[in-house]
Amino acid sequence: MRILTWLHRWWGVLFCLLFAMWFASGIVMHFVRFPSPSEGDRFAALVPIDPAGVVHGPAEAVAKSGIAGVLRVRLVGRRDGPIYLISGASAVRALRASDLADGRIDSEPAALEIATGYARSRGLDASRGHVAGLIAFDQWSISGEFDSDRPLYRVALDDGSGTEIYVASTTGDVVLVTTQKVRALNYLGSVAHWLYPTALRQHRLAWSALMWWLSLVAMIGAGLGVVAGLARLSRRGRRATPVYRGLQAWHHYLGLVFAPFILGWIFSGFLSMDDGRSSSSTTVRGDALSLAGPPAWGLLPPDEMQHLVATSKEIEWFALAGRIYRRERTGPREQRLALAVPDTGVAPDVRAFLRGDEIESAARQLGGDCAPAAAAAPDDAKPALRKAPVFRIICGNIWYEIDGSTGALLNRLDPPGRAYRWLFGRLHTFDFPALQSRPMLRATIIIALCLGGLAFSLSGVVLAWRRLRTSAGKVLK
Repeated sequence: MRILTWLHRWWGVLFCLLFAMWFASGIVMHFVRFPSPSEGDRFAALVPIDPAGVVHGPAEAVAKSGIAGVLRVRLVGRRDGPIYLISGASAVRALRASDLADGRIDSEPAALEIATGYARSRGLDASRGHVAGLIAFDQWSISGEFDSDRPLYRVALDDGSGTEIYVASTTGDVVLVTTQKVRALNYLGSVAHWLYPTALRQHRLAWSALMWWLSLVAMIGAGLGVVAGLARLSRRGRRATPVYRGLQAWHHYLGLVFAPFILGWIFSGFLSMDDGRSSSSTTVRGDALSLAGPPAWGLLPPDEMQHLVATSKEIEWFALAGRIYRRERTGPREQRLALAVPDTGVAPDVRAFLRGDEIESAARQLGGDCAPAAAAAPDDAKPALRKAPVFRIICGNIWYEIDGSTGALLNRLDPPGRAYRWLFGRLHTFDFPALQSRPMLRATIIIALCLGGLAFSLSGVVLAWRRLRTSAGKVLK
């Protein structure tokens, strides 16, 4: 018991301040998320596609791109003319629809035009906008999800909100928008919580290893405290067990009351840093290729562009089960979907989303025995459009979740992957179905638990400081 108490005491001296920071920053993170790409922001930078600027069709663009295994083609209305964005398994290429020339953004004036056009569409003051630099990454764009967009033009509006707009040089998309308030609050939230300063985060393996070990050691320390606290309760009433008083008593009882939450939260946070070691849910590329099948881009009809609606800002062609679908969009929440090459003698079936039988046809490309398509729970997967269905196909012990609006494979989950998603989503962010539909209740529970954990941690900070002062005084004597 003495060894256990000694270990917990000095473990707490080392980690109680870290625990306090995690709980405090977790409260901030619940209200202010880390800046991330927004489909609404990307779409706000687009303009209606000019049919006169579309001289070449998507099949020609695919052939010109030189990308093998093309699965998606987007035609977007950019302010400098219609642009094809050709996406393969590991590359994206921009080509001008007028002459199939390189469509990358290679000058500051072009990036500034896109950014100021976005600003005006949002009602922002762009009169003082300027390109602050061409960057590989910074504090807000260091995530790997921006790798295919780099380098990025960072455009500062110098408006009252300190708005900064990031334009991808590879595609011309607006990939990120931040404000001074969001950036400042994130230093108190996500940056502190995830130890996310750029100087450390740019070394991804080192950062991941540090967070993994800190979470593991902190979890062990918290576990030692729970064991010590329960052992003391079992020995209550014996003279050999001194009674805790004052702040020590508060720390003892707060730790016992909030132990399930603290241990569950730290454990689920530790799981989030496993980097795929305990889950294969991110290994989707091969199965995505199988679901798409071999698309015959050359079969797209020559009059494909005649389907263009005057207000369309984006048209996407994607492959599913070897067939090519056309997805036409006039806004971030609206789309029309149809087969680009319908069956002979069958009228085009224009609708908003894919059907279950089309998903099942694609699932046959995976081989094996797959169950019929079923709807996934709303909190399990996020489709590109909020009202779109997400179809789940179960093949053996593997779950596939497919976006009904884009045909994209959202998740591939084996049993460890499903367990990981449940443990992290439920224990760390409280994404229980019953709470998803009650956001105020969910927020109240999260804040109350984090405040309890913060009070427990701060009591540990004070006790640790007292212990260090006492130890230092003995050494000096």
